[in-house]
Amino acid sequence: MELSQFGRVLVLVGGVMLFLGLLFVVADRVPLVGRLPGDITVRGDGWTLYAPLATSIVLSVLLTVVLSLVAWVRR
Repeated sequence: MELSQFGRVLVLVGGVMLFLGLLFVVADRVPLVGRLPGDITVRGDGWTLYAPLATSIVLSVLLTVVLSLVAWVRR
């Protein structure tokens, strides 16, 4: 891999990390995310297990639709 291609990959990875970081910052302000029926929370003495099953499914469907639209527009 050439150095310029490696630089582009690093910029892309940095952009993705920036987007994910911003998403984590505003995630508490988005209604229902993490509190959907189907999200499992189990609490014990000094520990918590959280499995966001429904949230994962909803996000997967939304990302699939968005990426499909992007692929369709690029054709």
